[in-house]
Amino acid sequence: MKKKTTRNKWLVFALLLLGFTTTQAQTEYRLTVKDAVDLALKNVADLKNLRIDSAKQEAQNKEIVGSALPQVSGSAQVAHYLTLPKVLFPSAGRTDIYTVLNQEGVKDGSGNTIAAKQEFSVQEFSFVQPWNVTAGVSLNQLLFQPDVFVGLIARKTSIAYATENIKIQEDKTREQVQKAYYQVLIAEQQLEVLQVSLQRFQKLLSDQEQLFKNGFIEKLDIDKTTVSFNNTKSTETQLKNMIELGYAALKFSMGLSQGDKIVLTEKLSTQTVKENILDDGSFNYNNRGEVRLLNTVQKLQELDVKRHRLGYLPTLAFFYQFQQQGMLNKNFSAFTGQNWFWFNSNLVGLNLSVPIFDGMQRKYKIQQAKYTLDKTTNTLDNVKKAIDLEKTSAQINLRNAILNMDAQQKNLELAERVYNTTKKKYEQGVGSSFEVLQADTELQRAQGNYFDALYNAVVARINYFKAIGQLN
Repeated sequence: MKKKTTRNKWLVFALLLLGFTTTQAQTEYRLTVKDAVDLALKNVADLKNLRIDSAKQEAQNKEIVGSALPQVSGSAQVAHYLTLPKVLFPSAGRTDIYTVLNQEGVKDGSGNTIAAKQEFSVQEFSFVQPWNVTAGVSLNQLLFQPDVFVGLIARKTSIAYATENIKIQEDKTREQVQKAYYQVLIAEQQLEVLQVSLQRFQKLLSDQEQLFKNGFIEKLDIDKTTVSFNNTKSTETQLKNMIELGYAALKFSMGLSQGDKIVLTEKLSTQTVKENILDDGSFNYNNRGEVRLLNTVQKLQELDVKRHRLGYLPTLAFFYQFQQQGMLNKNFSAFTGQNWFWFNSNLVGLNLSVPIFDGMQRKYKIQQAKYTLDKTTNTLDNVKKAIDLEKTSAQINLRNAILNMDAQQKNLELAERVYNTTKKKYEQGVGSSFEVLQADTELQRAQGNYFDALYNAVVARINYFKAIGQLN
């Protein structure tokens, strides 16, 4: 029995430790909408990858610069001939001697011409030494090469391209986070109002039970109120589930773990939605990241056309080579007093490569690059027209959303007055519970319509500032 008690204690301790560890791993964030956006810009994986791409582009730019700097390389070789390569030389033997005697008219003792004996031989000889050591260093400096020249010019433009990609993704992240944030925030405000309605129902049910005990109302009145209370309770449960799902979506859009806790601290009202929405007519297409990105693409493609055109120019490079060679032949030591013989060589020059005819390949590459540039120009023009449509649509939608929000706010205020008046009449005995329930139902409907209109107005505001390129 004592062992079992000890085991239970250890089990409780382990569970407490696990709970403490889980609590410690959870991070709590208290966030305004700006805080949420800033946190997302640091954590979102797509943005992290784009920043890595930007760093990679900088490394590629440095690689291009490196190709224009002097290139130095060294080499060394040690070789030993197991069998020396040889060449053949005619041997200066007896056949050659007799040939010379005949040409000079020399006779033998009998007065006859000396007959040459037909003998021919060759002698093997090698110019290579058994051991050979070679070491050298070479330097090459590119003076002009078209693709490297254009690559050096395009460095800033390529970095600008990577930067604009990051900014476009940042705008998308701002839009996603703000919409997710306000969706949860408005849902929480709606939940607070709904819980007030539940409190009203509980108070009404409590009052009705007393009235029923005193015989002033029927059981039917309590049943009607109970049905409305249960329906509101069900709506509360659905809204809580929606808020939980909204928090999960918000965490994902911010790049946070689902185990983290978020507390929203932003304050939202109809006046907040209406702030800074007046159009001063200062819209500039370059406020939109898509336009800036396409402008950068245009510059890169113009440089690509230039690169192909410069391909007709020659490539010029300077080079220098130094080499030292050593040969070993121990057989020479008896004559020279040394085994090794060393020789140096230096070489300097220019290497010029001139393209003469490439089968018209470069001409058609230039045409293809121009066609690609023309497509980008057409795309840019179409994007500007789409932005005009988006901006006009966003302005109209925002205007309508604000009008609807104001109307729903007035309806909510009116529904609250109707409910309060109906409730007072019921408490004074000149109204029915049915009228109270009906007024409460209309009040809940007005509240729901108001929060829907508020969220739609917030979304319209976000879309409007995105359309004009000023979403912060």
